[in-house]
Amino acid sequence: MVTLIVATTVDPASIGPTSALLSMPGWHPGPLLQGIPSFVNDEVRLLKHDNSIVREDHLDRRWEEVTGEAVDEVIFLSRHTAVSNRPSLTIHPIGVPHLQEGNVPPTGGKPGWAAPPNPRIGPWLRLLKGIAEAHNLTPEFEVTLEATHHGPETNSPTMFVEIGSTEEYWKRQDAAQAIALLVWEGLGLGGGAAVGDWKRNDGQNKVLLGIGGGHYVPRHMDIIVKDGVWVGHLISGYSLPMEDPVSSKGQEGPEGIGGTWKQAIKVSFETTKAAFPGGEILAHLDHKSFKSWQKKAITGFLADQNIKIGKPGHFC
Repeated sequence: MVTLIVATTVDPASIGPTSALLSMPGWHPGPLLQGIPSFVNDEVRLLKHDNSIVREDHLDRRWEEVTGEAVDEVIFLSRHTAVSNRPSLTIHPIGVPHLQEGNVPPTGGKPGWAAPPNPRIGPWLRLLKGIAEAHNLTPEFEVTLEATHHGPETNSPTMFVEIGSTEEYWKRQDAAQAIALLVWEGLGLGGGAAVGDWKRNDGQNKVLLGIGGGHYVPRHMDIIVKDGVWVGHLISGYSLPMEDPVSSKGQEGPEGIGGTWKQAIKVSFETTKAAFPGGEILAHLDHKSFKSWQKKAITGFLADQNIKIGKPGHFC
């Protein structure tokens, strides 16, 4: 089983960390993947293609078909954009589980799809915070998770690691070095223990499935920054389309409220469960982000699906 790191030469926030990572010991050229060069270091494979980071689908499956090596996880190195232009280092799972069949995802993926979230997301956020602080990147750079969004399609547990939010910061060498160190230390390439290996979870098997809130999931982040917390999908309010029961003349409750919110929750739960075999997936709700009818409908649907709701103390 190998780890697949994916970078693109058309993105300065992708190629900067890649160059810093490849300057570290142990790398050597690997096989071509349909013209895409690769680099090998222990059980890690790094691909460097020339296309949009969200448009090269199924790189995990394609690698397996060409090399015969099974892919255990995928890590994308990319840029982050934000209206605020605030400098940031971010991590997030991927998918567009709320989109309907026939919709065209604006940034890759497939309607109603989400990749299994990489179990390293929570542990790596905490590791990244430590690296950023040690290299004096904070408080200038915000270190945070983002909600689940965009493509490309993968079948393996996946996460994006990003530098934001403008070209000035995408090209920052200190930020690139921090991301390279995150990958280096997080995968144990320097000889230390890898960080975020679910198979060695020390008996802590509760996993947070975030539901509701804004794109930077602040209520969920309050819990995730604590040691030992595992993280699955993070579904923000904009990925939970719900039709108002008054305006749509529906019944207040899970069955009477239209929209793709139930699909988004179900897909996110199922793929999180697949990523954490043996784990107990608990939904954590950002209660203040919902109207009363929304919260009632969501909690009712979670009960119908036998998805337990967790309070902050349940995850630590």
